[in-house]
Amino acid sequence: MERYQKLMIGNAFLIIMISMLAGFMLGFGLIGGLELYPGKIIEMPYYGSTDGWSRAHAGGLSNGLLIIGVALALPLIPLSKRMHKINVYGFIFIGWANTAFYWFGNAAASRALSFGDNPLGATNIMGAIGFGLAFAGAVLIIWLLTYAALALLKSK
Repeated sequence: MERYQKLMIGNAFLIIMISMLAGFMLGFGLIGGLELYPGKIIEMPYYGSTDGWSRAHAGGLSNGLLIIGVALALPLIPLSKRMHKINVYGFIFIGWANTAFYWFGNAAASRALSFGDNPLGATNIMGAIGFGLAFAGAVLIIWLLTYAALALLKSK
């Protein structure tokens, strides 16, 4: 169990670190670059929108904290060894899938909210990949959380 918890928390820390990098992208978008010293901003290239980077910054942090929470709760959830393993790797996948969704969504006018074009704009390969990962993660998280919740509620 401890090995699984360490694996989840290690991945969560990396996901949170990536969300902090999204914070740099947000800052570049908000002030137009990187401030070297007070009043001296050098232009830094970035893609996407400040709204998108704000979501990537907060969303990545939320996903990392979710994984840490599940990792700490894992010993309390009465699951078979197989289902514990599915939960561990499932939540790791969900965290990385959502991280990719945020970053790829910034590279698509569609915001990676559909495989094809949508009212927000045209899609591209980045949007399609981002949506596919996020959709798979959304289905998986609903199943894993429901399964774990029911197992806990049935336990004595």
